[in-house]
Amino acid sequence: MQTQKLQHAEEITVKKEFTAKQYMKFWLPSLIGVLLFLIPISVDGKVTIGLGVLAEGLQAMIADYIPAIMTGIICLSALASLAVKFTDIQFVKKSPFLTALYDVTPFWLTLRWIGAAFAIITFFKVGPEYISSEFTGGVVLYDLIPVLMVWFLFACLFMPLLLEFGLMDFFGTLVRNVMVPLFKLPGRSSIDALASWMGSGTVGVLLTTQQYEGGYYTKREAAVVATNFSIASIAFSLVIAKFLAIDHLFVQFYLTVVVTGVIAAIICPRIPPLSLKKETYYEPVGKQIEEDVPAGVSNFRWGLETAVEKAAQVKSLRGVAGSGIKNVVDIWFALIPLVMAIGTVALVIAEFTPIFDYLSYPFVPLLELLQIPEAKAAAPAMIVGFADMFLPAVVGSGIKSELTRFVIGVMSLSQLIYMSEIGILLLKSKIPISFVQLFIIFLQRTIITLPVAALMAHLFFF
Repeated sequence: MQTQKLQHAEEITVKKEFTAKQYMKFWLPSLIGVLLFLIPISVDGKVTIGLGVLAEGLQAMIADYIPAIMTGIICLSALASLAVKFTDIQFVKKSPFLTALYDVTPFWLTLRWIGAAFAIITFFKVGPEYISSEFTGGVVLYDLIPVLMVWFLFACLFMPLLLEFGLMDFFGTLVRNVMVPLFKLPGRSSIDALASWMGSGTVGVLLTTQQYEGGYYTKREAAVVATNFSIASIAFSLVIAKFLAIDHLFVQFYLTVVVTGVIAAIICPRIPPLSLKKETYYEPVGKQIEEDVPAGVSNFRWGLETAVEKAAQVKSLRGVAGSGIKNVVDIWFALIPLVMAIGTVALVIAEFTPIFDYLSYPFVPLLELLQIPEAKAAAPAMIVGFADMFLPAVVGSGIKSELTRFVIGVMSLSQLIYMSEIGILLLKSKIPISFVQLFIIFLQRTIITLPVAALMAHLFFF
């Protein structure tokens, strides 16, 4: 194996020559991908990315129609899944894509029908009010799903610009010397983190699942990236800060989010359950990554050569576009119904039951030990974020202490695991991680980041 690497290094040093057209096939699509996903821009005083401009523009144009459109899609998904399960539809069985989309297990079929029922109840305002309430089903259908619909539309269509034309391979080689020792991850995971940071945590998870299913992450690496690098965007962080009336401290606030996130990302991969995940690749494809740099070749040159070779494998833009469209259909028909089902259940539990209050009791003495004012009122915010990232801000909005609201805001963003979006994406994906493991990681991140957030808050409010 070592001999083959040395021979490949020699070929690169001596024989490999690429034309300007081949280099352009790498850098032009990659540059467009960087501009869309990774470069922050300011629009009307709001920090976003090019992808966000497209998504928010479309959402503004069709906002009044999205709940009806998605209710129809959710119901169609449930009906089609039931039909495929109990009838012999030949054109579906002849298509691997349609078979994977609709021929699901009884568990996922049940969730699709629950999602359809919740969507109908919420949209038509029939049935139990606790399901259609503006704080439960209403949040999911009218606030969450429209954002997911438009973001995933453009993310799926344009994500091949990051994945297929060599950008991940190029950056992966350049930064692996930092990512491997610090986070025990391949260098290409840095793109996942940037895509989340600048755009959306859900886009980051989507990117991670596609990398895992493509053979570029091991089971452990995929689980680590998805649960530690799907950080909230700057734009959403600003929304949280404004809601908690601490936006005048946004620089300090986001600095604290970054520091807590980095510390958690260093510690969590080194402890169970993440440390126990297997270092094996997705079995149907096997290992497809090679970031090790041969002796005598610079990181930059090796990364560039690898990237150009990766871009050369793209034979048809139509094929790339077709793959993107299939991803959109998969998200809309397979994921969105689950968001409606699980997201609504999580919010009903959070709003109408004392479960999260009971679970938060152990955090009261911890918050008091950390000298956080109004500890008893703040404790539920430490645990309710598992249902939805925005719920801690709702809980904390009525708290008088600015320091406490600061800590709650930081925690809501640094906990990362919430079932209304990230959790459902991970459970639906082929990444081997369970609901119980997600809750354990959520608690781990909470326990690790809370003292750091409290310490930095006391420094800023001294």
